[in-house]
Amino acid sequence: MIIAAVDDLLFSSKIRTVARQLGVEVVFARTPEAILAETRERRPSLVIFDLNGDRMDPLGTLRRLGADPELRGTRTIGFVSHVQTALIDAAREAGASQVMPRSAFAASLADILATGK
Repeated sequence: MIIAAVDDLLFSSKIRTVARQLGVEVVFARTPEAILAETRERRPSLVIFDLNGDRMDPLGTLRRLGADPELRGTRTIGFVSHVQTALIDAAREAGASQVMPRSAFAASLADILATGK
């Protein structure tokens, strides 16, 4: 089971399509509170963050996940444009398990989602 903190329509559609093909359950959460609540309730194998999703406050939400003793070990992947090096560094500092360029995330999506089985 995977939680996707993604509101970009293109990436949401890709994630849904590949997850359906793999038989992986994905829940989309689009606010910091929803992300934290779904993570606490469902205990996902992974939380995916679109690091450009301002409405979801990805950096703040990553920090909150890491600060919560119950959620601290949750695996997270953030994706972002490879040229946004400051955001990549900030995501790592905020506690992202992994940060990937958008292109690498899209190319590896099936492998990434397969961890949610």
